[in-house]
Amino acid sequence: MIRNLGSTSSLLNQYIAELRDADIQKDSMRFRRNMERVGEIFAYEISKTMEWQKKEVVTSLGVANCEVLASQPVIATILRAGIPFHQGLLNAFDKAENSFVSAYRKHRKDGRFDVKIEYLSSPSLQDKTLIINDPMLATGASMVLSYKELIRKGKPSHTHIVSILASIEGLDHVKKNMPTDNYTLWVGAIDDELTAKAYIVPGLGDAGDLAFGSKL
Repeated sequence: MIRNLGSTSSLLNQYIAELRDADIQKDSMRFRRNMERVGEIFAYEISKTMEWQKKEVVTSLGVANCEVLASQPVIATILRAGIPFHQGLLNAFDKAENSFVSAYRKHRKDGRFDVKIEYLSSPSLQDKTLIINDPMLATGASMVLSYKELIRKGKPSHTHIVSILASIEGLDHVKKNMPTDNYTLWVGAIDDELTAKAYIVPGLGDAGDLAFGSKL
């Protein structure tokens, strides 16, 4: 299932417009904060699909019957671009456990690249809700490989894959190569093209560089 939150008008579209805007991108703090705010919106929408339970809460004047999450998710991010996006999800799911995956593109002489996983830090994922985020779903290779690495820590009860921008090619790759059908794909916008270097067009550029500065 693919849920494109950008297909209906909301503040999400305003934040994504600012993330794309080359002038606003010059302010890296604003860029990071917009990614964080987008993460908070996705968390709110994802929470509607989760299991809730009744709880009696004692107030200063009596007892209130409230609904609370039945269990907390595990939020996973792909370093480094996903850190502000991850923080937005964590702002909402503030009791969540966290996982981190280090994935990078290893370029070949012919201009193509392979995705390599170098590091994983994660609690057990067995029978838990997993929310794995990467702000840009370009080829989809990093997402699929990161998921395969994460499930070494247990099989989630359900997985939510969350990206701010996705390409059609990236979505197709995920649908064809994920080793499970038990997931929901959440996106803020879908763009048609990838460049020869696998950047989304029109996209927004390199999210990691825009958030944290250029790298060698």
